[in-house]
Amino acid sequence: MRSVKSFIAAGTVTLLSQAAFAADMAIAPPPYAPPVVEDFGGWYLRGDIGFSNQRVDRLNNALDATLTSSVQTNNFNTAGFFGLGVGYKVNNWFRADVTGEYRGNSQFHGTDRITYPGGVGIDTYHGTKNEWVVLANAYVDLGTWWCVTPFIGAGVGGARVAINGFTDQGIANNGGGAVPGLAYGDNTAKWNLAWA
Repeated sequence: MRSVKSFIAAGTVTLLSQAAFAADMAIAPPPYAPPVVEDFGGWYLRGDIGFSNQRVDRLNNALDATLTSSVQTNNFNTAGFFGLGVGYKVNNWFRADVTGEYRGNSQFHGTDRITYPGGVGIDTYHGTKNEWVVLANAYVDLGTWWCVTPFIGAGVGGARVAINGFTDQGIANNGGGAVPGLAYGDNTAKWNLAWA
């Protein structure tokens, strides 16, 4: 008798679990809803980040006319830049935007080996440079192939270039021994035409 009671209890448990499982299965999964696409009518935001590779060809001095020769080595360290912009896509092939960019402090190092009547000398230069650049740009997209869209673009605007902490340390040898000198430049900034 005991085995019959156990058999009935086991059967009851099995039926209840199957009923619970079947009740779970009776609820249909929620239908798939595609994500909502926001349409801003052609407006877009852009961001740029990178590193600059700047160079300077030559430093000129008011005394250069008196020099017999001058050999310069000038270079900048790399510096990061960060930009933001807002634009509008007019149609499938034309778009325009306005961008602002900050180019961080780049350290400048230079050496000038000079020869002049009556002596020789070496100048070493140090300083930092940073820039703010604002551009209005226009682009023509040339079609899309394999998810890549080449384009041609042009831009015009302004660049505020700031030079800070400029020093010129020189050692002149006029035949009577070395004479050291140190000159400081004013911190200065200037707006220039910028183009892309």
